[in-house]
Amino acid sequence: MLMTRKSGLWAVLFVVVYGVIPWLLGDSYVMSLIIAALIIGGIALAWALLSNLGGMLSFGHSAFFGVGAYVSALLTMKAGVGVLPAMLIGGVGAVVASFAMLPVLRLRGVYFALAILAYSIIFRVVATQWESMTGGSAGLASIPHMPVVMGMDLSSRSGSYLVIVTLLVVFAVVYRLIWASHYGMALRAMNGSEDATRVVGVNSVLLKASMLFVSAFMTGVIGAFNAHYINFLEPDYAFNGTWVILPVVAAIFGGYRTIIGPIVGALVVYLVDQLIFKDFIPVGHQLLLGALLVAMIIGSPRGLMPLLEHRLRARTLPR
Repeated sequence: MLMTRKSGLWAVLFVVVYGVIPWLLGDSYVMSLIIAALIIGGIALAWALLSNLGGMLSFGHSAFFGVGAYVSALLTMKAGVGVLPAMLIGGVGAVVASFAMLPVLRLRGVYFALAILAYSIIFRVVATQWESMTGGSAGLASIPHMPVVMGMDLSSRSGSYLVIVTLLVVFAVVYRLIWASHYGMALRAMNGSEDATRVVGVNSVLLKASMLFVSAFMTGVIGAFNAHYINFLEPDYAFNGTWVILPVVAAIFGGYRTIIGPIVGALVVYLVDQLIFKDFIPVGHQLLLGALLVAMIIGSPRGLMPLLEHRLRARTLPR
């Protein structure tokens, strides 16, 4: 009975996400806000995977975002590669960039976070100075739009929405498969006691590296999507700290130890900020966003989704 109810809820959610929302909002301004929120949600999901399973706190995901964006944009502009394949190659480019970060995997906590932050700064400097390839501080303009697939214009807001939603669904499924696998079990045990798992033969560095690669690929693909969505790119934007701060806030708010939490957190945080807080305080509305995060941390340290699940479970249990 419970499984039937869950299946029904997932079916309704699928219809709403893929059918009702595109039909209801179309190419409206609110749809553009949802797309922006889902971009942040994709990075938040990748960050949460690295933090939750990999046990690594990262302040450098803007490096993967920027590298993925530039690789995809340059492939389409200079090599004639199609947009959709280029986006996937952009994710691979972010993985290649993450190889430079392997030496810091033995660091823990804030030391790893600061070290990986330094890499994002390095990549931004490289993109700025390599003018012959990246256009330098002037950036790249007229990046190719999303293509038309089976009669659907993916460059429209509704089309772009379907692309980013599909990416997030695939990433969430991959996250779930990793979590449920033997590797996920080893990762969770490693987070409990890395020294103990090393004694029984678990290669903690290899496991951490694999999570870094997966997280980098996800973020790189999201960065590539964003480049083709806005059709412009420059180093200060591509490697901006915003691509670290907002996803971290979203993941913590929604519940970074859950799979859906970072995405829900991004939608709530970004839409509330843009549609409500911005009207109250046009300048400095981020103050209210910070207050909302503090309130959530105090009220439910595990995040929004665990809180909702607890409330729902309390209502369904017999009294």
